[in-house]
Amino acid sequence: MKKIGIITLLFLNNLAFSHGIESHDQSLKIWKIEAQKKQVEGSFYMLKDKQVYLENHDGNLINYSFSQFSEADQKEILAKQNKINLLNHELANLSHSKVTQNASSTSSNAVKIGLFSVVLVIFGIVFFNVSNRNKRKKFIPFISFGFILFIFSFTIMKDKHPLIEKSLTDPAFLDSAFVPFAPNVNTFYDDIYYYVESKGIPATHEMMVGISNHGWQQQVPIPQCYIGNNAWSIPLNPLVAATPVPVNASHFLRGAIAVAVNGVPIFNFRTNTGVDSYLDGQLDNYGGHCGRGDDYHYHIAPLHLYNYTAATKPIAFALDGFAIYGSVEPDGTVMETLDANHGHVGTNGVYHYHGTSNAPYMIGNMVGEVTEDNSLQIIPQAQASPVRTENWGPLSGALITSCTPNGTNNGSNLSYTLNGISGYATNYSWNAVGLYTFKYVTPTGTTTTTYNGFIPCELISTLGIIEAQKNDFEINVFPNPTNDILHIVFKDKMLENEVQSILIYTLKGDLVLKTEKFKTEIDLKSLASGTYWLKMQLPKSVVSRKVTVK
Repeated sequence: MKKIGIITLLFLNNLAFSHGIESHDQSLKIWKIEAQKKQVEGSFYMLKDKQVYLENHDGNLINYSFSQFSEADQKEILAKQNKINLLNHELANLSHSKVTQNASSTSSNAVKIGLFSVVLVIFGIVFFNVSNRNKRKKFIPFISFGFILFIFSFTIMKDKHPLIEKSLTDPAFLDSAFVPFAPNVNTFYDDIYYYVESKGIPATHEMMVGISNHGWQQQVPIPQCYIGNNAWSIPLNPLVAATPVPVNASHFLRGAIAVAVNGVPIFNFRTNTGVDSYLDGQLDNYGGHCGRGDDYHYHIAPLHLYNYTAATKPIAFALDGFAIYGSVEPDGTVMETLDANHGHVGTNGVYHYHGTSNAPYMIGNMVGEVTEDNSLQIIPQAQASPVRTENWGPLSGALITSCTPNGTNNGSNLSYTLNGISGYATNYSWNAVGLYTFKYVTPTGTTTTTYNGFIPCELISTLGIIEAQKNDFEINVFPNPTNDILHIVFKDKMLENEVQSILIYTLKGDLVLKTEKFKTEIDLKSLASGTYWLKMQLPKSVVSRKVTVK
């Protein structure tokens, strides 16, 4: 009995060590609860139902509404929750993989156990026939323990699995979609998001013309500062939601649900009153109009962008991380049948949406996991900055005839007729310190009103951010034009070690060259004559140049 007890103890000890030992020692962080003007100390536990749960130093859970946290803390919370979601997604895939593996290996394990059992029985018969009773008594516990350990080892083997690598969206794929619209769009990325900078103003078409005689809300397109911390955020690790959230009159009524590759945000096609904004005549000839913040945006799929990009490239990306195509699949074939979400899984195993000319135009249900706040907008997302304070409403009988930039490129002139009478306009401009001047023109006179608004911003680089703003990225690219070797020299040699990749795109967005590390010399002899974008990715920033090959 003593020996059996020892064996049992060894067996239980083996069971205990078959599980990993985890450390729950976490460093606490100071969180800012702006709504209550206080700070709390704790480690992030989870984000659920718009409530943030923190674990304090006593091990107790405390919770606050997500909207109560500071903007910086909200971004950190979403980043942490995204990592948790990614891990859960991997575990779910792993569980599915294990089920498949277990199903295929069950018969194999059964054969192994059967063979071992036969060998064990034969050994037992021989052992009992040739050994005396005392020897048998000594070896029975060891034989039994060996058999139990063998059986248990199949369970351990069954649960073991190779580490599954994270499935990330290649930033070069997103780059290729936005490159044709540079320099009006800048991009950069980190481990969580791909960021899109723009002013929200399309450079490819006139705005506002085409809105019907009851659809103009008297707003005008003012360039916004969707840059830096206010850039559009596209998840690089899109996760499929357990239940897709519908894009309808109850969800996502405020803010964008996607961003077009020309940097213009795209909103829910339904208004806050539940009507189809396109069928109601509220949109211009390109599916856009301005919101209360004088911010221009689309409400339907910007299919017109295929006049400027390849048919096999996305025209937009949803804020859940999945791409949006037109009537052609990424491989060039005709669009396949769409599901209820207005998309389907592609040949690469990744979901994507399609834009069409009929409702829901682009996204029926948000397939990827997103966070919707109390105001019914996806967070995080860029915010517009209103300049005017009046509560403008529909101007019945107004038909916009033109909206063109002024001669000094610091404003626009919007002309319209009212009940068939011409001579109406809203002409507006701004200066470098954020003073906005509006001239409301009627056939009988002009009223001028000024507003103190945000300081107009500039996109610093041609494709990335903070390139020359503080001389942080002084770089010499020569000779340019070139017909063979392109030389790249940073003034700060330390930056060369931070370059993560060098990519060269055609103006249409086709990636023609890629290196994973910095090189001082790039061989361009294989490229056809023409102009290209050279892009160097650094942590949280991008350096880019136009280069010409002779």
